[in-house]
Amino acid sequence: MYQLYIGNKNYSSWSLRPWVLMRELEIPFKEVLMPFGPERRATYLTFSPSGKVPCLDDNGTAVWDSLAICEYLAEHYGRVWPLNQDARAFARSAAAEMHSGFMALRNVCGMNCGLRIELNERSPALLADIARITELWTEGLQRFGGPFLAGKRFTAADAFYCPVAFRSQTYGVLNEGLAGEYVQRLLALPAMQAWYTEALAETMRDPPHEADAKTTGRITADLRATA
Repeated sequence: MYQLYIGNKNYSSWSLRPWVLMRELEIPFKEVLMPFGPERRATYLTFSPSGKVPCLDDNGTAVWDSLAICEYLAEHYGRVWPLNQDARAFARSAAAEMHSGFMALRNVCGMNCGLRIELNERSPALLADIARITELWTEGLQRFGGPFLAGKRFTAADAFYCPVAFRSQTYGVLNEGLAGEYVQRLLALPAMQAWYTEALAETMRDPPHEADAKTTGRITADLRATA
C-alpha cells in the first residue's frame, strides 16, 4: 500500500493536494503525518530526498513533489486526469499554473484552516492573482460544463485548487459568482470535510505560520482546539 507523508493539516497546502486526490478517487494509502519544525528536517530526509512533504512511498520508490505524485498516480489510475484530450490539456495546465504561480496569494494568504482573518490590505499583486484564478475557474467550469474544473469528475486539477478553497474560507476572497460556488463545492467534498475536521483538532502550532497570520491581517476567529 502507498504511504503518503504529509505535514500538519492546518497549514500544509502542498500535502493536501495528493491527499484529497487519493481520498476522493478512493486510492488506498496509509497517511503518515510528520509535524513541521526546523528540528524535523533530519527526520524528513529519511523518507523524502528534498526533506519536504508531501512524499509518496510506493514500496521503496519515493515521489517527493505534489505534481509528481499526481503524475505517478496517473500511470496507475486513469481517473487522475480527464479522459478527453482537450479537458486533460486544460487540467494539466491549470494544475501546473497553480504549482508554479500565484505567489502573492501564497505569501499573503497562507493556509491556516482554523482561522478567520480580515486582511490588512489587498495589494495589486494579490488582486491580480485573485482575478486570474477567477478567470481560470470560470473558463474551466463554462467550457467543460462543470461541476468541476474539467468536467463532471473531480481530477488532479481540482485537487490543486483545494488549498485555495480553504484560503477563501479563511480570508474571505474568491467568494462571489461562479468562483464562490466552486469554492463551496470543494469545501463540501467528503475528503475536504475530513481534512478540515482533523485540521481543527490539531493542537500543535507552528510559530512561522502563526506569525504570518498575525502580520497579514486581523484574526477575527480561531476555531482550532486548544491543548
